[in-house]
Amino acid sequence: MLYIAPFIFIGLLIILSAFFIVKQQTAAIIERFGKFHSIRQSGLHLKIPLIDRIAGKLSLKIQQLDVIIETKTLDDVFVKLKVSVQYKVIKDKVYDSFYKLDYPHDQITSYVFDVVRAEVPKMKLDDVFVKKDDIAIAVKTELNEAMSGYGFDIIKTLVTDIDPDGQVKEAMNRINASEREKIAAQFEGDAQRILIVERAKAEAESKRLQGQGIADQRREIARGLEESVEVLNKVGINSQEASALIVVTQHYDTLQSIGQETNSNLILLPNSPQAGSQMLNDMVASFTASNQIGEAMKNSKNKKKE
Repeated sequence: MLYIAPFIFIGLLIILSAFFIVKQQTAAIIERFGKFHSIRQSGLHLKIPLIDRIAGKLSLKIQQLDVIIETKTLDDVFVKLKVSVQYKVIKDKVYDSFYKLDYPHDQITSYVFDVVRAEVPKMKLDDVFVKKDDIAIAVKTELNEAMSGYGFDIIKTLVTDIDPDGQVKEAMNRINASEREKIAAQFEGDAQRILIVERAKAEAESKRLQGQGIADQRREIARGLEESVEVLNKVGINSQEASALIVVTQHYDTLQSIGQETNSNLILLPNSPQAGSQMLNDMVASFTASNQIGEAMKNSKNKKKE
């Protein structure tokens, strides 16, 4: 009985080894005497012990492969690109995926290198950033054509990172900073120009209003003088004497106004009543001479016409 127990134990192990489980989204390849026999999907399965064996299992889930490529752009800038390839095994082509390729990752990497190094040298560095989706589409198209025959479906390709040389990045940052400083200087200059223009407009408006005020003031002064001359003419004082009298009166009014100002910085020349009288006589004489000259010129023009 003791001699039979080991055989019973070995028999149980052999029977148990006939059963195996395949996980969800996984395919198992069964070989019989080293030759492909069948593909088993998820679930509990049975194989012939010592005759059938599980040659391998393939995941049917979407997988991702990250490939880093260093290449040169059209403007001779070396740049590193990280391309992420999302792929999966086609359920109906598990046989091709398992037997036709030993190392699918290496195969996919080779195609990615080939496409990227064919596309990027046609672009300048700035275009690589702008057209990274075009690079991804070119990689996906090329991979789909090549890998579909091996039982792989390329779901999507993404250019997830573009890393130029460090010196190039510093230069690009300096160019960007210079452009922003230039724009800031332009805005600041425009602001200063607008401020100067508005200030000039305000000053011009102030001068216009000031001139209008002076004109109105002089107009009122002239009207007052006219009324004063009319009043003096009514009492027998002619226009010349009235004008001289008004000027002298304004002269003394000015002196009185200055005298009332304690903080005045004006320096006055010597003044006396005789000076006022002399000024009145000089003005009357000037008006008389001016009228005589005017009459003489008028008579001369009349004679020339005759």
